[in-house]
Amino acid sequence: MSRVSLAFSSFFGILFGAGLPEEVAKAFGFLKPEPKKPEPPPVKTFSPADGALQLLGILQRDARLIDFLMEDIKGFSDEEVGGAVRDVHQQCGVALKRYVTLAPVIDGVEGTFTKLDAAGALAKDATAIKLLGNVPAKGKVPGGTLRHKGWKAESMDLPALIASQNTSVLAPAEIEVE
Repeated sequence: MSRVSLAFSSFFGILFGAGLPEEVAKAFGFLKPEPKKPEPPPVKTFSPADGALQLLGILQRDARLIDFLMEDIKGFSDEEVGGAVRDVHQQCGVALKRYVTLAPVIDGVEGTFTKLDAAGALAKDATAIKLLGNVPAKGKVPGGTLRHKGWKAESMDLPALIASQNTSVLAPAEIEVE
């Protein structure tokens, strides 16, 4: 602001009772500048996909699941693949049991007649039971042969994610420095 405009602003501000305008007081150092408050860091919110990626990263870290699945196994013998599968299977099972409590949707004997009501509260959940074979148009049947018990997650206890964590990195690249 020029000195002339500051003078006019001061004159009319004082003349009409509003007092010295704030911009004039700041220009001449009569007001202390207010310290700027630091903005709080943005709070990162996590999506369900982050939890899924985190679990996939855990299975990679503990059992090398992604390495196994991405490997071209055409050149390996069945015995070599079987040996690798045994290790990955055992290690994935340990990791999964550590973070997720699983239970069958229907706790019955596979291959036997089972009523839909055996699923309890999940019997009315269309995503919990899949009817196979000669299903009537209305889809209402009392039961059938249990082919697979199904799985449900009763609880999941993953480690807390931190804001700086990039969940899309499932396994970091490893570089050995000599």
